[in-house]
Amino acid sequence: MPETPYFSCEELSLDLGGREVLRNISLELREGEVLGIIGPNGAGKTSLLEILSGRYSPKAGNVYFKGRNINGLSLFERARLGIGRTYQTPIVPEELTVGETMKAVRQAFRPWLTRFDAEYSANLVHFRVPYDRPTVSLKTFERRKLMMACLLMRQPKVLLMDEPAAGLINAEIDEIDQILRMLSKEMNVAVLIVEHRIELLESIADRVIVMDAGEIIARGELADIIDSPAVRAAYFETQ
Repeated sequence: MPETPYFSCEELSLDLGGREVLRNISLELREGEVLGIIGPNGAGKTSLLEILSGRYSPKAGNVYFKGRNINGLSLFERARLGIGRTYQTPIVPEELTVGETMKAVRQAFRPWLTRFDAEYSANLVHFRVPYDRPTVSLKTFERRKLMMACLLMRQPKVLLMDEPAAGLINAEIDEIDQILRMLSKEMNVAVLIVEHRIELLESIADRVIVMDAGEIIARGELADIIDSPAVRAAYFETQ
């Protein structure tokens, strides 16, 4: 029998405001794999993450985790299963300090975690900021690291990441590269990453999916599909 995908979706479709934004999207993600998604603005990439994370319900299709249909589970229920999500804009609770933010995550649900769990997760993503520092003062990369550290405290099995390199300089992208390699290859986390920075996907993605106008138009290794006429017409010629 074929192996059951670790995380997958089948024939997902979505309408928003009377407009079809996703059509018949299917994908599979294995443990420890990095799957990249690219495509022009408006291709439906973020909408796909909203369905996979549980924020949106699809018009049709199903989402599976370890072979279980999780369509009926909410965003927080999926989070408790181990499905984490990051966003294009790293929004932090600006009325709190770094330490208060981490404490809120540690005590979000039982079993409560210790401050040592928080410190361990912060070290994994090289987040070294005083705990009494207000989160409102954090720079973009520091905010991304804080949010990742908070996710890692709960030992996610799947990470859905929406443009984690947005707003970062080259040295910071190199560090994101190292962190994602560690998560996928050493901690066996399955990572699905929407990203415009092709150089990051060239480095870390095992496979890539190309979306355009709500559909998948190509899939495979990045080097094999990046120069295809359909991909160049949909992606590069519209940037």
